[in-house]
Amino acid sequence: MTRALLDRALVEEATKKSGLIWVAGPGVPARALWHVWHEGAACVVGDGPGEQPLPGLADGAVAEVTVRSKDKGGRLVTWSARAVELAPESEAWQAAVAELKGKRLNAPDGEAMTERWARECRVLRLEPTGPLTPLPDTSLARPPLPTPATTRHPAPPALPRLLAKRRRRG
Repeated sequence: MTRALLDRALVEEATKKSGLIWVAGPGVPARALWHVWHEGAACVVGDGPGEQPLPGLADGAVAEVTVRSKDKGGRLVTWSARAVELAPESEAWQAAVAELKGKRLNAPDGEAMTERWARECRVLRLEPTGPLTPLPDTSLARPPLPTPATTRHPAPPALPRLLAKRRRRG
């Protein structure tokens, strides 16, 4: 019983202090999500215009949540979660949204944001279930997900000479 309480405390403290969590849904690679810790669960908002995508996170879905250190960015703890979708305007939804709106940066619609969330987005609670997942021995590094925003082009031929000139002058 003591081990379970210590694990729960570790999950809560690490998740509260981290700005991002990495969440992997069933059959979906892990994705960084901003969140707030509220009443024993990580709460996230998304799947609407201008908000973070929540692929694979349906009501009742099982997810794996990895929490990183805010200071160093390294993996602290990984835990299993059950996703619970909150009904818009319900008491639980309003309590979670009150916390989430304080953490939402650069919202395009300011105070009308919560109304937009009720109409167009989903608010989920990721509730911890079961024991912690052991940390892996390897890095688990993977290539970035494909995106049309990639602008990788070869460096211009003159760039090495320009950089060398700058170093000689300095």
